[in-house]
Amino acid sequence: MPPVSRPVIIILVLSLLGALLPRATPKSTIEPCSNSDSCTSLVGYTLYTDLKVSEVASIFSVDPISLLLTNAIDISYPDVENHILPSQLFLKIPIPCSCVDGIRKSNSISYKTRPSDTLSSISSAVYSGLVSADQIKQANPDAELSDPSVISVGTKLNIPLPCTCFNNSDNNLPAVYMSYVVRDVDTLAGIAARYVTTVSDLMNVNALGSADIKEGDILAIPLSACASNFPNYAADYGLVVPNGSYAIAASHCVQCSCGQGSRNLYCMPASLAVSCSSMQCPNSNLMIGNSTVQQSSAGCNVTSCSYGGLVNGSISAILSTSLQPRCPGSQQFPPLIAPPTVVPDSLFGPAPSPSESGGIPTSTVVPSSGTVLAFPPANGPRANALGSSGTHPSMSQLTGFRILLVLGFIVMHVLSI
Repeated sequence: MPPVSRPVIIILVLSLLGALLPRATPKSTIEPCSNSDSCTSLVGYTLYTDLKVSEVASIFSVDPISLLLTNAIDISYPDVENHILPSQLFLKIPIPCSCVDGIRKSNSISYKTRPSDTLSSISSAVYSGLVSADQIKQANPDAELSDPSVISVGTKLNIPLPCTCFNNSDNNLPAVYMSYVVRDVDTLAGIAARYVTTVSDLMNVNALGSADIKEGDILAIPLSACASNFPNYAADYGLVVPNGSYAIAASHCVQCSCGQGSRNLYCMPASLAVSCSSMQCPNSNLMIGNSTVQQSSAGCNVTSCSYGGLVNGSISAILSTSLQPRCPGSQQFPPLIAPPTVVPDSLFGPAPSPSESGGIPTSTVVPSSGTVLAFPPANGPRANALGSSGTHPSMSQLTGFRILLVLGFIVMHVLSI
């Protein structure tokens, strides 16, 4: 057998060393927390195949009607919950965001495995890269997952999805945060333009050292919203609705909306045929969502009947009177779309949000492996990016190249002796 040439030996050694060097992994923004409260958040989801509305809702353990209204899809269509949505359609999925082991995540989502499922396929296809195979395995210590490529059909798995609350505020204005998986064609500027925010805001929220992002990263995107002022003992306390969308409340009895560019939440009786408690304001003929106006020399007297939350199982209707400089115009509702049958040219995006200077949410960026490296106190200053965030990926790659170069010279020197 002829001797192996030195160049071949060098290439083999360098290849081996390169395989052993740490590689930049996708990052995910997390929010430290220290209490037991929760908020409504969103995840951006791309359908991996044609799915019924009810199937998508089942994957995320959410109400199908809530899913449709979040995306301003008309729920009046017959049998809308069995409507088939097209593959590659992008949806905003509402999920509850809780405080679990000191960080924000959604821990109320379960998935029952099907034939041919693997942890990898559940991670990359079913959940569109929102969770890694390792994170699923770590979240299910009692499940039989020793071989991630062979999972018993019907195994129930807890799916820990990323989410953030940041007090439902961005720059001191109401906001809902959406976890978004970066695609290979995305840039931070493009994402900012699509969701009507700024690159600097995205960098601040996600603790990025630079605008460099890569495929698979999970960013928290603030969406302008309308916030409720229900009392903290109401079942739907903290309801926040993104601009251009709707929410269902009070056991499908009340439908709330946030108009384009608005900050005022508007609620009215829902059109669904369900049994509901009275929605008439006391000592008035007005129903929730109704108002009367009377022009006077001093201005416009407005009497309104508003939804005050679900309290002790009953719908709270609040009558209020105010004097305004001008009489308000007719209520503007977000436009509804028909249940999609094809993928639209553009993604669903929020309406423009009024800008105002203010504080920066606290966040920490960690690798998406699920291991928390470090994070500041919940009310501390903005954290530095960790793992492969900001400028770190390029620095990591540069450091790796230097190591390979030095090792290459060492190998060549050894072989020349």
